[in-house]
Amino acid sequence: MQKADLLLRSNAIFDGSGREPQPGFVAVAGNRILAAGPSDGAEYAGENTEIHELGDRLICPGFVDVHCFFTGYLLTITGADLGGCATEEEVLSAAKAYQNTLKPGATVLARNVRPGFGGLTQEKLDQEFGSIPAILFMEGGETCYMNSAAGETYGFTPDTCWSESYWKLLRYILSDHSYSVPEFKKYLAMMNSRGITSVKEMGFDDFYGFTEALAELEQGQELTARVHFMSQPVGAPMNLEYGKSMRDKFQGDFVAFSGYNQMTDGSISQLEGEMKKPYLCADTCCAKDIDWEGLKRDALAADKEGFRFSLHAQGDGAIGKTVDIFEQCQRDENGKMKNRQAITDLECSDPADLERMGRLGIIAEVYPQIMSIADRAGKIAMIEEKIGMDRGRFYWNRRKMADSGVTISCGTDLPLLYDDIPESVYHTVGGLFPEGGEPFNKENTLTVAELLKAWTSGGQYNLGREKELGTLEAGKLADIAVLDGNLFDVDPAKARGMKVFMTLVNGRVVYPTN
Repeated sequence: MQKADLLLRSNAIFDGSGREPQPGFVAVAGNRILAAGPSDGAEYAGENTEIHELGDRLICPGFVDVHCFFTGYLLTITGADLGGCATEEEVLSAAKAYQNTLKPGATVLARNVRPGFGGLTQEKLDQEFGSIPAILFMEGGETCYMNSAAGETYGFTPDTCWSESYWKLLRYILSDHSYSVPEFKKYLAMMNSRGITSVKEMGFDDFYGFTEALAELEQGQELTARVHFMSQPVGAPMNLEYGKSMRDKFQGDFVAFSGYNQMTDGSISQLEGEMKKPYLCADTCCAKDIDWEGLKRDALAADKEGFRFSLHAQGDGAIGKTVDIFEQCQRDENGKMKNRQAITDLECSDPADLERMGRLGIIAEVYPQIMSIADRAGKIAMIEEKIGMDRGRFYWNRRKMADSGVTISCGTDLPLLYDDIPESVYHTVGGLFPEGGEPFNKENTLTVAELLKAWTSGGQYNLGREKELGTLEAGKLADIAVLDGNLFDVDPAKARGMKVFMTLVNGRVVYPTN
């Protein structure tokens, strides 16, 4: 009998199928699971087997983040941190000092600048930096101080500080591989420390050449998570030839092209979420102009070439129209999507559309930690003002998704949120805002098993990897996460604070690192 390189034993093994955890073992040989079962697996232990007695720690398949942005993360750490500057003079002095460390002509970037510095005008920054682009992002990164050269070079303004607007800046930062590649490896290590073993990255347009870096990292066996990347057209129309070339280029276990992504509506709080009925506070169903015909044209064209397409939709109107689009895509003999189309976010949905998603096989990409950036009083006040609590009953309705047979997967929109599976239990199972108290829409919540299934096998189904990943079964690739406690034995209200104990990718321990 073949012996294991690693033997994990625990009183709580969640296999990813949705069943409650059971005591048992997982044996790993090379990069695959050799065996898993309800015994202690002693027959797989040899003289060279590394045995981990994990007690009540919960063993799971590796977790999957199906919607994250390395480029967005990169912008949060790039440039000088000026958070300690108390005056405009200190800001300018620190920014000039940082400029002196850069190559001549390089863009001057800074972050965490305090708001309210009225003297940091475009004219003042023009005087200080001249023709060199200078962008000083304020705390939170939602606006900035910038000079004329920056606006001319990168095509956005302090009022349009979001990823789809400053794509030229992201291209500039990402293209410096001496900086971006080491940071990408650190980014994956950070994800590993949170139990993440696979990600689906949103790459704008052609990912601005970063695919070459991914190819080199894969060839050098330097990736510590499996990377599936999408193309989100922002600077140019959807490029199917690029997608075909990427699909052909990446055929290994660690990097794959995963299709196309697009935005539809925006935030309900800003009246930009498209609703089926008008807002209570304004005579509109959506303050944003959405090119639904263009989205349909792109989605159907991509589907025709065998690519999956994900659309980001928040309001029930946008979700309904997205389902209408996907209903026209290719289906298999069971009437399900052939190319695994997905809807991301799904903040406030019509239950009838969730039933349609289940029948069609449209995947849900939810943000199970989204309540962490809100507070109960503020969120409920917004809902009451904008759409009323009658429609607010359908906020974050993951229960209806599960009951309708929708495959649920989990994302973070990182850097909006950072993966924290125990925290996701607090919010999505407990239905709790950060301050606790009464659950919100408790009838819409999931069980712990359903949520962990979404983080594991649901995510791998989203990525098309369910035959080789996502469950703890003999023969599957050994991507495994171990939490330092058993989430099934903890009140969801007390789940926050539990940490990841160990992460394996391809049979190798990637967290903790030596």
